[in-house]
Amino acid sequence: MQFIDQALVSVKAGNGGNGVISFRREKFIPKGGPDGGNGGNGGHVLIRADKQLNTLLDFRYKRHYHAENGEHGRGKDQTGKTGLDTVLKVPCGTLVRDTQTNELIADLVNPGDEVVVAKGGKGGKGNAEFATSTNQAPRIAEPGTPGEERELQFELKLLADVGLVGFPNAGKSTLISVISAAKPKIADYPFTTLTPNLGIVRYAHGKSFTVADIPGLIEGAHEGKGLGTQFLRHIERTKVLVFLIEAISQDPKADYTVLLNELAGHNPSLTKKPKIVALTKMDLFDESMIKSMKKLSFGKGVPVFRISAVSGEKVGDLLDAMWESLESFSTE
Repeated sequence: MQFIDQALVSVKAGNGGNGVISFRREKFIPKGGPDGGNGGNGGHVLIRADKQLNTLLDFRYKRHYHAENGEHGRGKDQTGKTGLDTVLKVPCGTLVRDTQTNELIADLVNPGDEVVVAKGGKGGKGNAEFATSTNQAPRIAEPGTPGEERELQFELKLLADVGLVGFPNAGKSTLISVISAAKPKIADYPFTTLTPNLGIVRYAHGKSFTVADIPGLIEGAHEGKGLGTQFLRHIERTKVLVFLIEAISQDPKADYTVLLNELAGHNPSLTKKPKIVALTKMDLFDESMIKSMKKLSFGKGVPVFRISAVSGEKVGDLLDAMWESLESFSTE
């Protein structure tokens, strides 16, 4: 399924039904009293988070949504039927904004979270509502009010416990395919991954967590270079960041600094998240080269793992560190 993480939609709530002018017509009572019923209220438009969805693809093909109008009132004091609501289902983690004001209407994180984004119009009063002791045969009724309408922007931010961050071809897709059931496209050239991938890691009995493979970043990503601005938003909800850096890089520490700067340029709070460094593709090293890598440090409190997703070397240790970091995060 194609991954779409942004969409624009127009929504229109239902109009309220009109009240009516009507009088009782009974045998032997030629001039009965007013019995015009009220109009029904229009339906609302709601947005609801659904855990079964993981893309906003449906909204690419249909942009306009309407709730049902309320029915008009009828004689014999019959109120018109209320219009049915229209419910738009979106993935968990979707932000809903008003495009005109840029107001954040809702952040729908949990399954079942919902918000009314357009309220239905009120039904108008029928003439029975206007009868008084001095005006026993009113010939007035109210029209229904129009339903609200607005244009909305949906923005999906993936909900993941761990985010894999790195340059293109650093081995993120290979790693997520090894530690989870996710099956991303893997090839030996940059920008193989063009959409975020989400995988569930079955760490131990009764213990699991989600990992997001974010498409490769390049220097200047937060300014729109490469594919950066399309995907940096998906890192914002992660609890722990794992930086995948090729061990065969000429300067792994410089690579790490560039990645940190890109995260800071997008959102400074990202750099405050717990961090783990994984030096990848260690299967390409001989013993003497491996010894030189052991001296590398990426800052106080940042554990470093030298792994090979292909051979499985130290991948288990990396998973242990991910779980321990998540456990520490949850107890803070």
